[in-house]
Amino acid sequence: MLTAPQFSPAALQMVRARIARAAESAGRDPDSVRLLAVSKQQPAALVRAAVAAGQTEFGENYAQEGIDKVAALADVPGLAWHFIGQLQGNKTREVAECFDWVHTVDRERIASRLSAQRPRDAAPLQVLLQVRLADEPGKGGVAPAEAPALAAAVTAMPRIRLRGLMCIPPPAADLEAQRRPFRRLRELMESLNAAGHALDTLSMGMSDDLEAAVLEGATIVRVGTAIFGRRPG
Repeated sequence: MLTAPQFSPAALQMVRARIARAAESAGRDPDSVRLLAVSKQQPAALVRAAVAAGQTEFGENYAQEGIDKVAALADVPGLAWHFIGQLQGNKTREVAECFDWVHTVDRERIASRLSAQRPRDAAPLQVLLQVRLADEPGKGGVAPAEAPALAAAVTAMPRIRLRGLMCIPPPAADLEAQRRPFRRLRELMESLNAAGHALDTLSMGMSDDLEAAVLEGATIVRVGTAIFGRRPG
């Protein structure tokens, strides 16, 4: 008999403690790093339990699953929903209507659709450019050299607001190897800001490498397994 997945408030607190220790090591205020609980393939009841433990920001990879959870928790005020999966053109309307953030903009066409489809009575959709820092076929993301042109195009679009950059680097074995791609992303954001942008968000770091990301300036870390355990099969 399969055991139903359960949420442990202690696991959430352990992740928050890891973030705080890493921030203090970097000479940063722990409150400068936001924890995004990745709730993909977890039931809405577990998300509700995480809310009861003080978590307010959640990340979903699949549009319809995320939309269903937004509806299931519509009675809970103050939640922020982040879309962190690869976004197909036929799903932009649903995401633009239901989510607060999109982390994975890597094409002007996707950004343009989000801009056009964001409801006029909603707050601007907060968006990040996903940057591909390694040669990984099949993985989304704009090449670093192409990021300035995409950033300029997105900044000019109405009803969306470019906030920063996101990456998903390949796994690395040690802390210094983990830090290198995060450092590159931070340096890319610094160069964009030097060119006139006002970006303030770096979405980087997950369960296995959040310390490296925080040391390199992450402002959002995306953590699923360390909070919820392994996803249901």
